Amino acid sequence: MEQNILCLNGGSSSLKFAIFRPNGAREERVFSGAVEAIGTAGGKFWLRRGSKMVSERSVAFPDHTAAVKAMFGALHQQDVRQLAAAGHRIVHGGSKFSAPEPIDEQVKRELEILTPFAPLHLPSQLAMIEAVAAHYPDLLQVACFDTAFHNSLPDMAKRFPFPQELFQQGIRRYGFHGLSYEYVVSELGKALGQRAIIAHLGNGASMVALTNGVPIDTSMGLTPTGGFMMGTRSGDLDPGVLLYLLRQGYPAEKLEDLLNHGSGLLGVSGHSSEMKMLQENRATDPAADLAVKMFCYQVRKFIGAYAAALGGLDTLVFTGGIGEHAAPVRAEVCQGLEHLGMALDPEANDRSAETVSAAGSRCVVRVVKTDEDLMIARHTREILRKRREA
Repeated sequence: MEQNILCLNGGSSSLKFAIFRPNGAREERVFSGAVEAIGTAGGKFWLRRGSKMVSERSVAFPDHTAAVKAMFGALHQQDVRQLAAAGHRIVHGGSKFSAPEPIDEQVKRELEILTPFAPLHLPSQLAMIEAVAAHYPDLLQVACFDTAFHNSLPDMAKRFPFPQELFQQGIRRYGFHGLSYEYVVSELGKALGQRAIIAHLGNGASMVALTNGVPIDTSMGLTPTGGFMMGTRSGDLDPGVLLYLLRQGYPAEKLEDLLNHGSGLLGVSGHSSEMKMLQENRATDPAADLAVKMFCYQVRKFIGAYAAALGGLDTLVFTGGIGEHAAPVRAEVCQGLEHLGMALDPEANDRSAETVSAAGSRCVVRVVKTDEDLMIARHTREILRKRREA
């Protein structure tokens, strides 16, 4: 029987999925697909086998349960019916989960308790777990936590300057995009060098500082809203801003919507969170130009801060949708970091080469296409192997 491993990567309004099959010691991606704009009238579904599109349609999906149903329908049409296991990207594992876990009733109860820490993601991810179980009641499902990679952060990076009692309640820096960082570390290995920074730049964006591949600090905090500005999220703020808005009558729900859906590139530009569109409009739209400048400036500041924490910098890695594809953003971020021994090769950067730094650059600047789904497949396959050997 073909050992199909289903990987589900659910966002607040999307579902990305893939089917992997073992190929010796590696995993082969056979199918990939997505359900986009869940909960809106502009929903879209697509499925590829390898690089060939086998299904594509525009249809509204009311929730993630409907998205999972559509996913299984399309996979069944491609004769994918037997599954060995399903792995889920789970955004928040709190302080409880530091490694992938087989999902049982206790794990689901723990995730429900953690929902206030990630209200945009965990409810839909729990709904997908239930939807998969409805189709395959006896299927092994595995939770792969985005926070687990950062679990070993030192206390001086993990703690907020709050009393101990709040730390004991779980109010601390968790960090996110852990599956993406784990993939980059596994791909580069020793080529990362002793002192490295990985910048995952997409609609959600964060950064991690690593010593010998181990994280020592990361930009996102208790929730994925922290750090530097993103597509629609504010990033770090003076807490007095939040107190002011609350005192002005902002209800918590409106404030949450502002911080997560109405800020960042969208808030500053006034019309778009898409970096590609903002770049195209910079010459004629001052607000778009300012949004891009602010984003690059904040990313550059975090790189400088983390280089100080690391005592220097050997390697800077760009990944994520913006990091992998937006050459002008990479160039603007790196401009002014020459004191770190950083020099870009403009031609290599323009074509998004694997190495975009110049030959004499002391700091190597790389571009790595991340693969969270592959990490989910690997973790799920390992737990499946342990189950069979037990």
